[in-house]
Amino acid sequence: MTKALEATHRTQGYRKTRDVACALAGVVSLALAAGAASTVAVPVNSDLGLVAVLPYPFWVGVLLLNIAFVVALRGDATGPARRLVMLWLVVVLVLVLFGTAAFVTDIPRGEVAFRHIGIADALSRTQGINPDIDAYFNWPGFFALLATALRATGLDPMAVALWAPVLNMGLWLAALGVLTGYLTRDPRRRWLVLWIFCLGNWQDQDYLSPQAFGFFLYLVVVALVIGPLAARTPKVRGIKPAELAAWWRGRSPEELRPMHRVSALAVTLLLVAVISASHQLTPFMVLIAITALTLSGRVWPSRLPLIIAVVVALWLAYPASAYLAGHPPLAGGGLEDVIVANVVDRTSGTAGHVLVVQLRIVLTLALWGLAAAGALRDWRRGRLDIRVVLLAVTPLLLFPAQAYGGEMLIRVSLFALPFIAMQASSVLLPADGGTRPTLLAAGGLAVICSLLAVLTVSGRFGNARFDVFTSGETAAVAAVQRLAPPGSAIISAAHPTPWRSEGYLEHRYRTIEDLCGPGLSTPTCGPLVYGYARHNPAGAVVLLTRSAEAGLVVQGASSASNLDKLEAWLSAQDGVVLVFSNADARAYRVTP
Repeated sequence: MTKALEATHRTQGYRKTRDVACALAGVVSLALAAGAASTVAVPVNSDLGLVAVLPYPFWVGVLLLNIAFVVALRGDATGPARRLVMLWLVVVLVLVLFGTAAFVTDIPRGEVAFRHIGIADALSRTQGINPDIDAYFNWPGFFALLATALRATGLDPMAVALWAPVLNMGLWLAALGVLTGYLTRDPRRRWLVLWIFCLGNWQDQDYLSPQAFGFFLYLVVVALVIGPLAARTPKVRGIKPAELAAWWRGRSPEELRPMHRVSALAVTLLLVAVISASHQLTPFMVLIAITALTLSGRVWPSRLPLIIAVVVALWLAYPASAYLAGHPPLAGGGLEDVIVANVVDRTSGTAGHVLVVQLRIVLTLALWGLAAAGALRDWRRGRLDIRVVLLAVTPLLLFPAQAYGGEMLIRVSLFALPFIAMQASSVLLPADGGTRPTLLAAGGLAVICSLLAVLTVSGRFGNARFDVFTSGETAAVAAVQRLAPPGSAIISAAHPTPWRSEGYLEHRYRTIEDLCGPGLSTPTCGPLVYGYARHNPAGAVVLLTRSAEAGLVVQGASSASNLDKLEAWLSAQDGVVLVFSNADARAYRVTP
């Protein structure tokens, strides 16, 4: 008895030591990564993005963090101390992978975040919502919520946009944690799913956006459907119509508390309505996922897909009718056009940019390959969860329907990622139940996680040359906002410009790239831009920034020499005057 007590005491002491060591490793990892990222100079001049300029201590921190996670994963994941350690390591991973840009610069990354702040500001200043302004005002739910939150809290919109990726990832992981609780009882597997989800999230859709908000609500809806609204179905012995009909009618709810089911159903329908009012694409993802789960017999309210379809159709028919009148939902569809927009057009540009795109493809295929291996392993063991498989593959159904500005494949991979991670964990964590992974398996897992982290940083921040802005560029935008009179046009070289966060409704915003199309040759593009600016009744300001020009060059839309010639030609025309200049931007006023 004494020997048994002594052995138990030694085991508990070892566990405490391991917990403390893993927690301290997380602290060191965060310090190394944050400290290294803060030394990166802006602008980033590499076509490979941040991965080419991050100092080696950053990668040491990433490696140490993955090793600490795997060590913690080998222990008892059910104890309160171990849960706190695992939670802390996940928090550090989120800060390291999704807060890197915030450590590099205090300016939000990407043009779209600035635009969304401007839309929220416009909504807070207008008397109602005008759907004729642009597409965003046909789906204003997220922007109305953002405007309300900013006014109620007094938070700096730029600070919110800067840290939005970290905040959104926190929300996504919270929802995913609840969702995985309904799919597996193995605590180690649940933690590993969260970890893989972070390591595979190169899609960069967690910025301040309706997509990030909609994806969070999507995960909540799926959690409700496979949890409180799940069905207990009888087994099917044949495929005769009468037997299938009996199987369909014989579904009964797993949740036996009626009020709990009704409450979950009411919340689900409310969230579907909010999603429909906030984003164009997410409602269809919800509809496809819930329909697939319902047809599999895994959802108790069998008419739920029909109700969701009615809600989505009503929003499209009424509040969003102004936009859809000129933009049919399936316009630009077809497999060939979608492949060109999502694959061919994205694999062009400089050698560094093409390499970044290829790394994104490699990362996605690697995760899908691991998921396929995990599904095969589960199938052989007779424990394949059809719900996970359906939720992983059904987003692919939307791929040929719409090019979605060349981003449909990105969105498809994002919506599939939680369940790809769930299925991949089956092969990455071969131990079952309370069995600890062997040292060899743990070492292999640490190596795989570290490689995935490198690929994610490469893919996620591969556009840093043109989506990480400088203070000189934001100063130029602020000067242009002061110089441009109401009603005037503000013309930037391309979309990677930190503009439209103020005066969203006061100016006509255009880009030279959109006006001229590809190439931007001076003989054809110059007169188009000059004519557009001169014929605008209130005049125009042409803004040429470092990031916009870098975006055109890196993505292969133009060359630096073409842009220099175009600027020289414009600056020599009548009524064009240089009104602002610094190291990163020039602004020319064009009188009407």
